[in-house]
Amino acid sequence: MYAMQYEITLPADYDMQIIRKRVENGGHTLDDREGLACKAYLIREHGIDGSPVNQYAPFYLWRDTAAMADFLVRGGGFQHIIRDFGRPPAQHWTGIATLPGPSRDEMPRAASRTLDPIPVIPGTDQSGMALSGLIDRELAELQAIAGREGVHTAALAVDPQHWTLVRFILWTGPIQDQTATERYEVLHLSTPG
Repeated sequence: MYAMQYEITLPADYDMQIIRKRVENGGHTLDDREGLACKAYLIREHGIDGSPVNQYAPFYLWRDTAAMADFLVRGGGFQHIIRDFGRPPAQHWTGIATLPGPSRDEMPRAASRTLDPIPVIPGTDQSGMALSGLIDRELAELQAIAGREGVHTAALAVDPQHWTLVRFILWTGPIQDQTATERYEVLHLSTPG
């Protein structure tokens, strides 16, 4: 699994109905995309649920990196984003785990993302196994969250360039993760894989 997200931050007075209509009209185009596990069409609105910005920020879980590359650079869909908004940086993370939640059969309404730097604690572990221990603890926490009522999907991934962890959770009801650094509304979910 490979996770990817790009964030398009819009002016504070931007009419977010434009993004809602965009997703309503075109969100279905990836509903059967080969190589894609899921795409959550996400927005944040300035002043709602603590958001400091208006933002369109789709989050993807890919099963096949070749399919992800096709999407990004070979006219597989990303060209519409470039045409309308320019070329945003696409953050990406190597997947560690994706877990189904008990509400997997319901449409998620919200999503939470937590980005955490992976700390380096000098002198604590010269073998490199401290990182493994940290990941084991994060996986145990992800499993506990994934078992909560209202969870559709929970994922954990790592960016080994900047050494950050991302925890991404789709919720069918209110977000129940107090550590979430970003909270989103889900407009549509494509789940071909």
